[in-house]
Amino acid sequence: MTAPRSTSPSAVTRVVCEQLAPRVGDLAYNTQLAREAVERALAEGADIVVLPELTTSGYVFDDVEEARRTAIDTGHAFFSDLKNMFYGTTGVVVLGFCEAAGDRLFNSAAVVDAEGVRAVYRKTHLWDREKLFFTPGDRMAPVVTTPHGRFGVLICYDMEFPEMPRRLATAGADLIVVPTNWSQERPADERPAEIIQAQAAARANGLHIACADRSGTERGQERTRGTAVINQYGWITAAATGTGHRAVADLFLHLSRDKALSPHNDLLGDRRTDLYLQESPLL
Repeated sequence: MTAPRSTSPSAVTRVVCEQLAPRVGDLAYNTQLAREAVERALAEGADIVVLPELTTSGYVFDDVEEARRTAIDTGHAFFSDLKNMFYGTTGVVVLGFCEAAGDRLFNSAAVVDAEGVRAVYRKTHLWDREKLFFTPGDRMAPVVTTPHGRFGVLICYDMEFPEMPRRLATAGADLIVVPTNWSQERPADERPAEIIQAQAAARANGLHIACADRSGTERGQERTRGTAVINQYGWITAAATGTGHRAVADLFLHLSRDKALSPHNDLLGDRRTDLYLQESPLL
């Protein structure tokens, strides 16, 4: 375990996105995989660790009962283990899990630090067969304040809706962390559209974005392996490669708070909110 880094607002923040390959339906294997990833990231000096969507359960369920067998809540011992791993540090981990809540299941992300579970976000935009298993969340994604800065949490398909990163930007997020599980669907010579979209969101909102994607193939579904960290200008600063299964980036998160593009332009200040709810004329 590393010593705590400086928590000055202008200090560098190390973000580590771990690209993992969970096994569908294998809670014991997946929770151990997550523990090892967090331990590895902390050994590399991580301040913020991001793991993929549904890390604890896998993704391609056969049926709702299979999803239910790997569902846990925040009282599970796994979250206590994560809390203990951060003892004596100012670090934090964000990871996806299959959340049990009464008779409902949610595709959720937990934010955990040395105090325990700080926040849970339930994915609001469900993709394809997720609608067979999960209930969509009904609350806007949170912005979590840490000694390293403020970050918002989205999950995978949430990023397809520009309103989501924009709302987190206007709420004061310096960074958006995105546990994700992107399917491999693109021409061989093209960059993943999801990464392009994340770059556009970072540029449009003037903040950093860190995406932790899956690796491997699960029940015939190949993964994009799109793990990347993107700076506030929309450029990729770190990405997982064929031989490296994590993206590590040292960020100055406070730079996201300056939205000036020129002496006369500001990303958020230039918005015309007086127009956006008007009906567009059909000519």
